[in-house]
Amino acid sequence: MRPNSYHRLVSYTKNLAAEAKQGRHHEALDLFAQMFASPDLALDPFVFSLALKSAAVLRLPLTVRAVHAHAVKSGLLHDPYVASSLVDSYGKCASLVHARKLFDDCTQRNAVVWNALISLYCRSGDVPSALRLFELMDVPPTASSYNSVIAAIAEFGGGSGSSRAIELCRKMQVAGIKPNLITTLALFPACVGTGALNSIKEIHGFALRNHIQPNSQFDSGLVEAYGRGGCLPYARCVFDEMEERDVVSWSSMVSVYAFHGHANRAMSVFKEMELDNIRPDGIMFLSVLKACSHAGLADDALKYFDIMTKVYGLDAGSDHYSCLVDVLSRAGWLKEAYEVIRGMPMKATPKAWGALLGACRSYGEVRLAEIAAEVLFEIEPENAGNFVLLASIYAGAGKFKEAERVRMVMEGRGVSLNPGGSWVVPRRS
Repeated sequence: MRPNSYHRLVSYTKNLAAEAKQGRHHEALDLFAQMFASPDLALDPFVFSLALKSAAVLRLPLTVRAVHAHAVKSGLLHDPYVASSLVDSYGKCASLVHARKLFDDCTQRNAVVWNALISLYCRSGDVPSALRLFELMDVPPTASSYNSVIAAIAEFGGGSGSSRAIELCRKMQVAGIKPNLITTLALFPACVGTGALNSIKEIHGFALRNHIQPNSQFDSGLVEAYGRGGCLPYARCVFDEMEERDVVSWSSMVSVYAFHGHANRAMSVFKEMELDNIRPDGIMFLSVLKACSHAGLADDALKYFDIMTKVYGLDAGSDHYSCLVDVLSRAGWLKEAYEVIRGMPMKATPKAWGALLGACRSYGEVRLAEIAAEVLFEIEPENAGNFVLLASIYAGAGKFKEAERVRMVMEGRGVSLNPGGSWVVPRRS
């Protein structure tokens, strides 16, 4: 390559990397097209990887195929880094089937290529396939290999997932691979899932010894882990010792107080955060609303909902609305809860309708129960609990014929109770 062409390639590559890093992916792909159209520029694997990542972010399968074709023409298809980017991009834009075929056709697979496909299986929740692939690796696994599988097992592994994730971390250390920040973050939910306070302390000690802490992301996860693991004083101690607190850190502390039912403390932390000039986000407000819900503070929930939308201009999501419906329902403000559902800018979730239906039973509200149940029968046709709940509400109001009718509708639709469930409808003698 001529010196002038080399300098042009370096300049183009820097610009391409900058566009991709700053999220201007359309511009990045336009630059790649210009580079490929220049016959004097010999593009390297790094350039193709950048283009594929931008195409994946934009979910452009046709562009991925075009870059794939360019890689074939350039003789770079078997470069491990191009191959891993292709596997990842096909998995995100097309399907895991396409990604797996490309992986199987790749003759030179290093750990990066293996990790790309393992990560795709993990993100899709297909833990068995991820584990099978992990066990089939014909190259030494890396920390990334372990981290992906540990996180997937902890999240999607079911009842035994937490203990299996912790065990895999121990195998990782036996293999001579040191856990890193990503490993510790993946393990926090696993430790909480098993109620393993000692494991949380072990991770904390490991982080201190290996200089992972202080780290705001780790510390926020540690606050949440200690709090949900039943050790609120430790959570508060970690929070108080944090050198820098971002909105995630504050949200973690509020979430912990909400989890333990300390609504006043949660709202106090929120006020401290405002005084510290940290702008709250949607997650923070969700934590505050949950705190209000657990304590039955309907007035406060409405106040913070208004602060979120009117003072900070944040869009309320379905989770915010569901939480508001829940707190209003718990407080017996059923009509207000129903009006919130009716005014939602998006379709109400089963969680919102379920909160209203459950409260109707507590407060003997039949008319709203019928409305909520009718919607739930449509969006959760297999959920026997909704039928049982409505029948119970009818029975509680002395409407035994209506209760029996609900039972017959349920049987007619072929909806069955879960094992261990029962149907009890009082009958008049």
